[in-house]
Amino acid sequence: MTAKPTQETATGVAHALAGSVKYQGRKASREGSEQRRQAILDAAMRIIVREGVRAVRHRAVASEAAVPLSATTYYFKDINVLISDTFALFVERSAAYMAHFWSSTQGVLQQQVSRLDGSVAARRHLANEIARLAVEYVRHQLLNRRDHLLAEQAFQQEALLNPRLHGLVRAHRRIVLQGVMQFFEVLGSQQPEQDAKLLTGIIARMEYQGLLDGVEHLDNEDMLAILKRYMHLVLGL
Repeated sequence: MTAKPTQETATGVAHALAGSVKYQGRKASREGSEQRRQAILDAAMRIIVREGVRAVRHRAVASEAAVPLSATTYYFKDINVLISDTFALFVERSAAYMAHFWSSTQGVLQQQVSRLDGSVAARRHLANEIARLAVEYVRHQLLNRRDHLLAEQAFQQEALLNPRLHGLVRAHRRIVLQGVMQFFEVLGSQQPEQDAKLLTGIIARMEYQGLLDGVEHLDNEDMLAILKRYMHLVLGL
């Protein structure tokens, strides 16, 4: 397998997206006002994670953010704008996080691929190592970024009902998919986009199951077996 050149790096896509997210609410005119606006959006996100999108109300958000009610209505004229801008901030921060993640993992992957010597044993070792790292990634997400995963679930569910979020959902999906596509291009996949969609789908299901059952009930061996089987298929083992 030989790696194909990546047209657009995952890190570059994520950085570009982080800088291009547009908000619908009133812009802050001073540094202090921007801090208050951010506090309101952070408070709305905490409510979404804790109680769901339907619990987001101006009065509830003002209380959570410890700001006057007039502050929330000043920056966000209605609840839909507040919800949309809360998820816009979620996508912006996700993009920044993923830019760092892809930047830090690309070199590790290329180093692993450089060790391939054409043998079946080397490809099997690589497939097993990638599967192990993927299980570690799922566990890390559930242990350290549970609120992010809950917000992501709420974001995707709300997008089914709110057309304003469709563009943000597509942008968020793109930063994740681009990174995994780049990963498969380094591996020399002939169908990197299809392989990326399958792997991200498998990981998303595992994350959802972990949220549902609790990380302490994750079946690590089952996850590893599934991911090994998939990577063996990709690498022709």
